[in-house]
Amino acid sequence: MKARLPKGYSNNSNTNIQQLARQAQKMQEEMDAASKELDEKEYSAAAGGGAVKAVVKGNLEIQSLEISKDVVDPEDIDMLGDLVIAAVNEAIRNAREEKAETMDKISGGLNVPGLF
Repeated sequence: MKARLPKGYSNNSNTNIQQLARQAQKMQEEMDAASKELDEKEYSAAAGGGAVKAVVKGNLEIQSLEISKDVVDPEDIDMLGDLVIAAVNEAIRNAREEKAETMDKISGGLNVPGLF
């Protein structure tokens, strides 16, 4: 007895490889477009109860940094540095998480080295 392939499939492996290549190319194009869009999006975060606010773009460049006068204490400059670091790192984390989630949705969790 001969095995049968589902309708629409053939024994021609070239056709299957070409279909797979087209699907991969389409997925890559979707991911490139999403990545470009996310690179322009802004992500914000605050630290110290809003005393320090950071805004980064999806490409992880800092767009703005707001520091409340209330937290500027010449005697405790280390605390200000910690608040700035916390706000910037949180904004970067937000950008990375959204990008990872978006790419995962497009790829369906597929992780092929060199493809993305």
